[in-house]
Amino acid sequence: MTSVPLAPPNPAEGDARPADVSLGVVSLRGVSFSYGTNVVLRDVNLDFAPGSITALLGANGAGKSTLIKALSGANPRYTGLISVAGEEAALSSPTVARHLGISAVHQKVADGIVPGLTVAENVLLDDLAGGLRGALRNRRRDLANARTALAVLGLHWSDRVLGQDARDLRISDAQLVTLARALRSTPRLLILDEPTSALTSAEADRLFEVLRALRADGLAIVYVSHRFGEIEALADSVVVLRDGTVQSHSDRPFAWNGILHDMLGRATELSQQRVSADRGATVVAEVDSVPLLPGAAPVSLTIRGGEVLGILGLIGAGKTELAEILGGLARPAAGTLTLGGEPYAPRRPGDAIRSGVVLVPEDRQRQAILPGWSVAHTITVPFLAEASRWGTLRTGRETARAAAVVADLDVVTESVDTPIDDLSGGNQQKVVVGRWLSASPRLAVLDEPFRGVDIAARRGIGDRLTDLARSGGAAVVLSSDVDEILEVSDRIVVLVAGVVALDGYADELDRARIVEAFLGETQPASVQTSPAPAEGITT
Repeated sequence: MTSVPLAPPNPAEGDARPADVSLGVVSLRGVSFSYGTNVVLRDVNLDFAPGSITALLGANGAGKSTLIKALSGANPRYTGLISVAGEEAALSSPTVARHLGISAVHQKVADGIVPGLTVAENVLLDDLAGGLRGALRNRRRDLANARTALAVLGLHWSDRVLGQDARDLRISDAQLVTLARALRSTPRLLILDEPTSALTSAEADRLFEVLRALRADGLAIVYVSHRFGEIEALADSVVVLRDGTVQSHSDRPFAWNGILHDMLGRATELSQQRVSADRGATVVAEVDSVPLLPGAAPVSLTIRGGEVLGILGLIGAGKTELAEILGGLARPAAGTLTLGGEPYAPRRPGDAIRSGVVLVPEDRQRQAILPGWSVAHTITVPFLAEASRWGTLRTGRETARAAAVVADLDVVTESVDTPIDDLSGGNQQKVVVGRWLSASPRLAVLDEPFRGVDIAARRGIGDRLTDLARSGGAAVVLSSDVDEILEVSDRIVVLVAGVVALDGYADELDRARIVEAFLGETQPASVQTSPAPAEGITT
């Protein structure tokens, strides 16, 4: 991998600042940040050039989110120098950053949406923050402006949708609203943190077209993703952070094995597919004639102990609906469920948990964590009875359980008393996954469990799911990412428009066959084919 050195300070002048701070549209020199004694960023020097896309990579807890917050004004307590267009800037707030031409779309989608405002008002939120609402605003003009902003992303939503409360948006649509808002201001530097994590393949493709056009117009773009196929397709250069420091800065062509080594501090392979897959003998749960989507044919599915079942589907394929039915968040419109051979009809998540079924939901911000709660409280909250005596929480038991989860999934946190909000998105996800796996469930259902999680953490979670299956339990992983499913699953089911398009074991399927079914290019079938090695980075 080619390493590109950054301009060092001029030691002859005894000044920590370099002679030239205008190498990029935005430049950083000696930028550092600490939470108390915990140093999160250490002496970062970077230049973001106009007309280029820089991929920012790093394992969970590497400092990516902290760096993004400093650049976007959300973390004003950084030290060092940030310059914009050659002038030193004090990025004291997001408003100041936006005025200087820096726009950011953060990983936490919920943070970018204001409930109580309409979808159109959320698209135009920056305008509203500096102006007037209500009767003094022109609703027709606002709708027109919102439609124009969304059209950049290929979206043509009706006035009814634009007028509804934004709290009712799906996570993917909320992500698109925050993207449209950021693009309205035509920034100098656009920062995107996991922008496709909740998008369909078509929505992501449209976003890539927009980003390429913006790059051609001279915009500098910082792109954060754990999906290496996106980086390969988009980026002009890759910057790797590890433990708060810049490990490498490389241009195309990218040497991915070296990049992964810089990210993780050890050698690892980019893509893995199971070469053997276990067959479960015991039926843990059955779904019988249950429709997942209105108008779709009913689905029947057997979930066996001893195997990890991967369910692959795009947004809208019915995978989240299936997860919510299994986890007690929704009731099937028809058909039946069984668990351990007995009727299973949970009316609420608590019923499912008491039956030994746990659900890691798709949207951790809205459905899985409580802002301000500590890591320990977040892990313990579903199991308060186990950690209490006579109605009093026994902190020793709570701490022990939380410490075990932190160690088991290698959660990067200063302590179990750290607020969950202070963790990176990937480490929050590891806490949520670890919380439920610590219950040793009969059936674990995980909807998009790898969102925002680095490759090492993904494999760690996959190992825990395999352990659960090998001990007689069952695990169902639902994802829209082919590589994630290939890596963790013994058996693979592909959902298309609410019906099963493919059902087979991983060592009997080749990647091309799975992708064909995933994209809806084949008829529903159960196949048995010859195994072939996985190719490429991601789909």
